[in-house]
Amino acid sequence: MIYIGHFLHTTNQEEKDERNRRHGEFSMIVEAENPKHAADQFKQRLMEYRQRSDFFQGECAIFFAHLVELESLPRKRPVMLNYKSYAGDPLMPFIGCTAPTDTEDGCRIYDWQDNEPEIDGQKGNSFLEFHSR
Repeated sequence: MIYIGHFLHTTNQEEKDERNRRHGEFSMIVEAENPKHAADQFKQRLMEYRQRSDFFQGECAIFFAHLVELESLPRKRPVMLNYKSYAGDPLMPFIGCTAPTDTEDGCRIYDWQDNEPEIDGQKGNSFLEFHSR
């Protein structure tokens, strides 16, 4: 199966000046036997990014927002992934849809409270955390 994981993250949370702290999101894709194996591969690759790149610096938390499972890649008709609709300023909550279709949008409400994400009003669970070196 093909798995696409979508993640939210915070980095450099130890910085006193808010302008030096970061937050964002990203997706990863892998072919794996099952969702657990995909999550394990995502975690291993994220640890490599931490060690070998400038991504995920300082006090960092990564939150697993959702997982899409595909038997194969679409060949005849593209699939939309990670649609977002923001209201007002960038600090405002946003609506995100993982893989919307004509019949179901699968949208959720994303918000940040005290530098931690909430999805549909539920506090996000940390998938992986890194601490300052």
